[in-house]
Amino acid sequence: MVTRSYGNKMADVLLYAIMTVVLFITLYPFWTQVVISLDGGDAAYRSFQLIPSMPTFDSYKLALEFDALWVGYKNTIIRTCLGVVISILATSITAYPLSKPDLPLNKWFTRFMLIQFIIGGGLIPNYLLIKYLGMYNTIWALVIPAMLSTFNVLIMRNFFRSLPLSLEESAMVDGAGYMTILAKVVLPLSMPIIATLSLWVAVYHWNAWFDALIYTNNPNKEMLQLVLRRIIILNNPTQFNDVLTKLQEKSPFSGRQLQATVIMLSILPMLIVYPFIQKYFVKGIMVGAVKG
Repeated sequence: MVTRSYGNKMADVLLYAIMTVVLFITLYPFWTQVVISLDGGDAAYRSFQLIPSMPTFDSYKLALEFDALWVGYKNTIIRTCLGVVISILATSITAYPLSKPDLPLNKWFTRFMLIQFIIGGGLIPNYLLIKYLGMYNTIWALVIPAMLSTFNVLIMRNFFRSLPLSLEESAMVDGAGYMTILAKVVLPLSMPIIATLSLWVAVYHWNAWFDALIYTNNPNKEMLQLVLRRIIILNNPTQFNDVLTKLQEKSPFSGRQLQATVIMLSILPMLIVYPFIQKYFVKGIMVGAVKG
């Protein structure tokens, strides 16, 4: 049995202490919103409270009466699902050829893709392009420009390179072409990296609001994050006055409680999805980032 030195033990204690502080700093703002959303008292005006003094789900019940909230949920779910599918397809089709060392001008194609890290088109050119292409005020203005990320392409390319070449060679002997190999051999073996990139893309689309603010102006196409922004930042609930009145009848601090409730409702879907993808996440990011 190896005996650890006093210095190593103290280093472990210091490391655990630092990680505990980081964990507290990370989770406390989130837990504060949970407490405020569930507290029917004055938690919104207390500087420190870990447990709701008067637990109630009234704010959640009433918040679900927001028509705009359901519209935002629907539009954001459609955007996220569509964005993930399009992004994974585009990234796979782009990364697979780049994973082949014998691809002509392979390095030049890769360097060309890296240009976007240095040079961007700018907001006004992008807006004019979206408008002239007829995508303004459509879901395509939100998913097409974000469908391909150079970083995601490089991560997936490195993962493809880690797969045994013998599998593709065996498929070629059986007469399979490159697209067949990609669809039936490579992608089924790439679930870790697909799950990892899907999570990244889903989180991006779920949290994105600025492009929706710029490229859409139809209330029926409003995203969830814009609804949240309107309630919290602009402090202009408009369509929610009836619900606010009901909340104020129950508690004098219901306005802040409503904001915390909507924040939690916007976060919950990602919290529910993450555990199902977590088992692929570490393997996908490690293999995709290290091997090249």
